[in-house]
Amino acid sequence: MERHLMQKLVEWKNKKRRKPLIIRGARQVGKTWLMKEFGRRYYEEVIYISFDNNERMKQVFTIDMDTERIVNALQIEAGKKIHPGNTLLIFDEIQEVPKALTALKYFYEDTPEYHIVAAGSLLGVALHAGTSFPVGKVDFLTLYPLTFAEFLSGTGEEALVELLESRDFLTINAFGSKLSDLLRYYYYIGGMPEAVQTWVDTKDLNEVREVQNELLFYYSNDFSKHAPTGTVPRIQMIWQSIPRQLAKENRKFIYGLIREGARAKDFELAIQWLSDCGLIMKSTRISKPGMPLISYMEMSAFKIYLLDVGLLAAQGNLAARVILEGQKIFEEFKGALTEQFVAQELLANGYQLYYYSKENSSGELDFIVQKDDRIIPLEVKAEENLQAKSLREYYKKYKPDIAVRTSMSAYRKQEWMTNVPLYALSSYIEGI
Repeated sequence: MERHLMQKLVEWKNKKRRKPLIIRGARQVGKTWLMKEFGRRYYEEVIYISFDNNERMKQVFTIDMDTERIVNALQIEAGKKIHPGNTLLIFDEIQEVPKALTALKYFYEDTPEYHIVAAGSLLGVALHAGTSFPVGKVDFLTLYPLTFAEFLSGTGEEALVELLESRDFLTINAFGSKLSDLLRYYYYIGGMPEAVQTWVDTKDLNEVREVQNELLFYYSNDFSKHAPTGTVPRIQMIWQSIPRQLAKENRKFIYGLIREGARAKDFELAIQWLSDCGLIMKSTRISKPGMPLISYMEMSAFKIYLLDVGLLAAQGNLAARVILEGQKIFEEFKGALTEQFVAQELLANGYQLYYYSKENSSGELDFIVQKDDRIIPLEVKAEENLQAKSLREYYKKYKPDIAVRTSMSAYRKQEWMTNVPLYALSSYIEGI
């Protein structure tokens, strides 16, 4: 299935001052497939090295940082000749050999003619553990679960993707019913590549749920294998509390929902570990929409979302009929899946996650987006609820150029606000 990051990889390949590239992302989001497919399409030869349990490569990178010696060793390991510019070198699970991370600096400085792409699911964890890192000597890209557009493309709906990208909202409105139905399927299936491929191959939502439950089990096992022993129980408690946190009307993260008497200092490392692994997304509160938004973050108030909407539905044990029938899901889960979906779409399109509320105020905006020199308030509605009280209050106070309510309702531009269908939100913001 096509991933939008492929075009970014092509741009990287064509850079004059190209650096070794690191692709970040959670396990099972498709990093290995993407790197190999990129090599298959755009290079004459691919050499793939996995550092997971690879003692030989560990020794190779421990000796010294002589890149020509390392290249010779890689050629022996792969049984292939490396041709600069025509061979793609792939280093997978690079965090398992910290010296290989350090070596990327020397590849950039001494032998920049080699094309190197690396990936590491636990890279963020390794860096926080003190691994030496080549600051300023590498490029970064982050791979997330499939976006809704990628899901449409992967399920044979390329024409709808082109329509959304055209931003022809009169025609988009005409196909609103179909797009809404497909979005509900996306809420259930999500964007994990194996879940999407299972749906494409079987059209069986029960098999999709089996894949999702296996992924959740796999991640839970990862906690025990890779996290510090003393932190594992707290990681598990946070992970299991996420559906309850998002089911509240106010989705701000509350430590008391983890266990009675829980305090921030007891769980900060556990939250950081999950974030470093790419398994959760954090949205931080701001109480004033000033530029830049990062200057107005209140670190003590935040929301936590899962990495994927389908996994959230699976973790909440939500049945397919409940989601696909529409209204019931939002009565029972209070729009949590919708907000999760919007968070994923924004993050995958390069936007930091913020929400707006004043201390001790009932009025809250689900997201605040900073795009270039503009700050865009965004109120999320689960179905066709056209009330926008919080957005109206925000508009009266701050008079933004653009105010957006996103819902299942059709596109319409009003005097002070624009209603954007949820399924078209990404393309709309991209076109502003």
